[in-house]
Amino acid sequence: MGLVMVAFTGCVNEREEPVWSLQVGDRLPEFEITLNNGDMVTTESLRGLESVIVFFNTSCGDCRRELPEIQKLYDECILQNRPIRFICISREEGAASVAKFWNENHFTMPYSAQTDRRIYNLFASSGIPRLYEVDKDLVIKRVNEFDN
Repeated sequence: MGLVMVAFTGCVNEREEPVWSLQVGDRLPEFEITLNNGDMVTTESLRGLESVIVFFNTSCGDCRRELPEIQKLYDECILQNRPIRFICISREEGAASVAKFWNENHFTMPYSAQTDRRIYNLFASSGIPRLYEVDKDLVIKRVNEFDN
């Protein structure tokens, strides 16, 4: 896919042991979320489409800097009629604060507000923003990961 190569630096205020994440070549874990527009997304529902999955928290300075860049890529894909599914998933942040940030920044990307790390922990133990590019067969093709 080669779609997203944003210069992430990651939040510097976290460190957990051991640090791990899904890697290129791994299959997506089984998960289920509801997006802000009410759509349900499951691992299996992503089959057949290239996807970009982004983990973030709007209190993270690095996330606040990188999310507008991801929105630009999302907009580009729409303008170019590229069938790539973007899914933004908050890590330990509720719907009210995510919606406020989305509205203030005029974001249109779909998101799922998660008040815990349950979904995030299926993908990684540390580091946001974190981005996964996934192929039509649910295999991870690129990871922007952070150990900070």
